[in-house]
Amino acid sequence: MSGIPLGVLDLIPVASGSTAAEALHRSIDLARQAEGFGYARHWFAEHHLNPGVAGTSPAVVLALTASATSTIRLGSGAVQLGHRTALSTVEEFGLIDALHPGRIDLGLGRSAGRSAARTDEPAPPAATPVVDGYTENGLRVPDRFSFAHLLGHPRFLLQQKLLNLPGARPQDYAEQIDDVLALLRGEYRSPEGVEAHAVPGEGADVQVWILGSSGGVSAETAGRNGLRFAANYHVSPASVLEAADAYRAAFKPSAELDRPYLTVSADVVVAEDDETARELATGYAPWVRSIRSGEGAIPFPTPAEARALPWTDADRALVADRVETQFVGSPRTVADHLERLQEATGADELLITTITHDHAARVHSYRLLAEEWQRR
Repeated sequence: MSGIPLGVLDLIPVASGSTAAEALHRSIDLARQAEGFGYARHWFAEHHLNPGVAGTSPAVVLALTASATSTIRLGSGAVQLGHRTALSTVEEFGLIDALHPGRIDLGLGRSAGRSAARTDEPAPPAATPVVDGYTENGLRVPDRFSFAHLLGHPRFLLQQKLLNLPGARPQDYAEQIDDVLALLRGEYRSPEGVEAHAVPGEGADVQVWILGSSGGVSAETAGRNGLRFAANYHVSPASVLEAADAYRAAFKPSAELDRPYLTVSADVVVAEDDETARELATGYAPWVRSIRSGEGAIPFPTPAEARALPWTDADRALVADRVETQFVGSPRTVADHLERLQEATGADELLITTITHDHAARVHSYRLLAEEWQRR
């Protein structure tokens, strides 16, 4: 499967007992190492008010990382446009591209407030049939998880308040993407016919990606504009097939792409054997619980810390779909899972996110996976 490139999706996790500064140093080190392992790209996610995640500004982190690497593509996975403008986004990434041309990916996403309300909508039938929670080739596709309980959570409301200017209303997402593309091409015109030129930014040699977790507006917008699309199996495994299908159905060729181009993300932990990998992944379930409960991501616990945390049947139900779809094991075990994911979705690339408490184990996981993938 070495013809299918692997990329890195980095949340810049803060391990328990460490600091955000240490997490940033470790993520930059991981990018350097991933470059040597042969990964195609390294993306940084955007999250706010999460004690266990230091990735608050993808543009800042990838700018710092670009100076520490030389060939690997760097990008956002993704800039959340709900509290930003098209102009500020294009200018930021234009600045980075001016110093590191041809290496920058501009991944664009919707903020949680925009997308969460769509998660309860009925899913259209997937082109790849799912029977008893599995595709024909054995990929796990669990029942749909609802994020509706988070919309009124005090922490969610506080985040929305702090991220947005008082009285500000988010621009329509599809319209905002159109503005980003027009500014990059130097074709922006106001309704009154006034031109706007983002310098730097206009003409920047960046790849534009749309990230999405369902077959809704993100997939449709990516397809309509002939853009690359990233479907989030690691966030919403139940809707990955619907997202891929909707993107392809909406796709129209563009100056950049003549056919759909898809990457799909997966949570992965690799070690020399299945037992060691499972031990390294012990902290994953309580970490996901902290996010889905509305608490915000906790610093990633050690296996011993994770086992000492209280756990209920309700907790298990809250994280079941994520735990069931995390690929954990030896290089062979995980690569087999990834092949099933690629086959079921038809992905052109795969995007790997790995979190362990120990940084060396995290780097080792990426190395083992890259070596196994290149042998196939």
